[in-house]
Amino acid sequence: MKRKYILPLFLVVQILTLKILAFFPEMVERFYSNGLYLVISKISRTILGKIPFSVGDILYGVIIVYALYSIWKTRKSWKLQWKNNLLRVTSFLSVAYFLFHFLWAFNYYRMPLFEKMNIEREYSESDLEVFTKKLIAKTNALQLEITGNRNLKVTNPNSQDSVLIMAQNGYTVLAKEYGFLNYIVPCKKKSLLNLPLTYMGFAGYLNPFTGEAQVNAKLPMVTFPNVICHEMAHQIGYASESECNFIGFMAGIKNKDLYFKYSAYSNALRYCMMNIAMKEESKFNYLKTKINPGIIANYKESDAFWKQYDTFIDKGFHIFYDQFLKMNQQKDGIESYSKFVDLLVNYYKERELN
Repeated sequence: MKRKYILPLFLVVQILTLKILAFFPEMVERFYSNGLYLVISKISRTILGKIPFSVGDILYGVIIVYALYSIWKTRKSWKLQWKNNLLRVTSFLSVAYFLFHFLWAFNYYRMPLFEKMNIEREYSESDLEVFTKKLIAKTNALQLEITGNRNLKVTNPNSQDSVLIMAQNGYTVLAKEYGFLNYIVPCKKKSLLNLPLTYMGFAGYLNPFTGEAQVNAKLPMVTFPNVICHEMAHQIGYASESECNFIGFMAGIKNKDLYFKYSAYSNALRYCMMNIAMKEESKFNYLKTKINPGIIANYKESDAFWKQYDTFIDKGFHIFYDQFLKMNQQKDGIESYSKFVDLLVNYYKERELN
């Protein structure tokens, strides 16, 4: 077999292997998520965590520039050498696909968190309403404690750099209860691609090739703590967006900083209210009157921020990302973000919010 066919064929082998691997989550959990990945992530974060800027963003930038240069350089010969060019592109994708999974994405195939933590999957509308009322009371209390006035929105006075450091506190407390959620070797950074990320509609992301947790530095500060807690959950090996929302929530409310707590609670409350709105609008309207106006003002602030950048680019990337998630064991696509309400409601059914 000619060498130029090896990597394209390897891509096919990888895809078939992953189809099989999906049936063995316990094996992935044991040998990759709690084995090889721990070593890989520790090495990458130890090296790159000492570098103050995002290496992954630079890597993406270089790849994009090189790809555009290659397309321009071969534009005249593409029709004549389309087969060789297609093989080169497929070979590159094959290598990238392998690194993507080897360095992080095998975590998509690990055991679901609800099994690991013995959390039920189903809940009733009554369960959701009861939990949402608890969230409203807790979020109202925090908003009032911070501002002293139920009508004022919360403004986080902390710098983004200090928030990145403070995020560790919540995970340290969380790990005392759940050792498998322990976060070591920090590697949290502000993205260098903030404007493109905003237009694409992303608050942050984990770079699967470098292990760096990236946060969009243009975000309103009130949401910044919750986003970094979410991305840190990806770093410790959880790929599911709903699970990372859940883990990020718990890390946020266990943080001693009030702004972390408020960021987590207000985000969870919004998701629960959206779920109620989809089921019964009258109940949503009633519960909304129980939420402090200052919290509503924070929601409006966030909406206004994203509305500035609401273009076809945002819609296009959301369609792409929705399909990406569905291809990687998250059948609900972007809607999987809101599925963490399932985990929240059932986890706190017998527990108090703290």
